[in-house]
Amino acid sequence: MYIDIHCHLTGNEFEEIGGADGAIRRAKENGVGLIVCSGYDLDSSYIAASLAEKHEQVYFTAGFHPSELNKYKAGDLDKLRALCENEKCIAVGEIGLDYHFDDNPPKDTQREFFLKQLDIADELGLPVVIHSRDAAQETLEFLHTYSYLLRKGGLMHCYSYSAEMTADFAALGLYFSFGGPSTFKNAKKVWESVQRIPATRILSETDCPYLTPAPFRGVFPNEPKNVKYIVETLARLRNENEEELKTQILANAKTLFFRLK
Repeated sequence: MYIDIHCHLTGNEFEEIGGADGAIRRAKENGVGLIVCSGYDLDSSYIAASLAEKHEQVYFTAGFHPSELNKYKAGDLDKLRALCENEKCIAVGEIGLDYHFDDNPPKDTQREFFLKQLDIADELGLPVVIHSRDAAQETLEFLHTYSYLLRKGGLMHCYSYSAEMTADFAALGLYFSFGGPSTFKNAKKVWESVQRIPATRILSETDCPYLTPAPFRGVFPNEPKNVKYIVETLARLRNENEEELKTQILANAKTLFFRLK
């Protein structure tokens, strides 16, 4: 079966097409056996948890995305920690560094909360899901500094940095997931990473509702059912059998995220 290791079903993007329940149903109809709904602030983490409680094939992660830290209120990290104790919460995330937009929270604030959430993951014995945008070297150096908090490993979701850096991230116990951009024309940088990463460290995601893969690029919203097009592309780029890669991806997911059943 396919697995969408990272998606967002907690907003209103799916209201006109059956809501999150409809997206989950369509995913199942298209062979997606496991879906991980990622939280990006406290509210979305709670919604993701409720979807996981409602649907057997849905799990979730809980965390504060670096661009969403302006929503943080005193005591939210304690609430986040409690959410992460849920047996269907597979990781703390998505967390990390995002230096793309000028109006993002200050870099010092991002690093502070990145560390605090790494601490939560370490305390609870959970892996992390890392978001990193326009902060490749900073993220790598930060994770090297606090590598003792990565004992359960983690995921570089929607990996877009150089193929050369994959070895450095992998040495920290990290895995790599790829989504719609891997199917885009001229995505040579992503393709090089897909081809270089060991089969035992690769995962598939949609990051929906955005980044819809080819052949439906530009269609909104993206859905977990589209993860099959991503796996097809990954197999082609790696010159591997799709069914074998699909099986390997599922095994990788269950190795990293030990709460997955």
